[in-house]
Amino acid sequence: MAWRIHEAVMAGAILFAGAGSVHAEGIAFVQAPEQGSGVAVGETMEAAFAAAVAQCMESGAYEEDCIRTNWCEPAGFSIDIFVQHQEGLHWHEVVCGLPTETIARATAVHMCDRTERDYLIECSLAQVYDQAGTALMEW
Repeated sequence: MAWRIHEAVMAGAILFAGAGSVHAEGIAFVQAPEQGSGVAVGETMEAAFAAAVAQCMESGAYEEDCIRTNWCEPAGFSIDIFVQHQEGLHWHEVVCGLPTETIARATAVHMCDRTERDYLIECSLAQVYDQAGTALMEW
């Protein structure tokens, strides 16, 4: 099942990339474990990652703690999922470059399918980002 989800995500990203999107910026994600994170768009990968690291550091993290995790160009829609293992470890999983918000949200549902990932005690959609890197979920 997980492989089929991966294939669907990749096929959607390839179709989206070939659609001639007028919004050619990419999106970068960084995480500083237990400290903060950053999300930014930019015309280049380096520009987007620099902005995401700066945002991550605003939480008090050091630059070297802000680990580059994801880059997609074009940005598409992105999801950030909070995941917790039954042994207590927790992390965020990010998928970017998705063609629509509906597909992004459906991807989150499938990634949190407990029949596929029975070792998780928590898995939930934490945020959805549009092509401009704007958070769509209010907290």
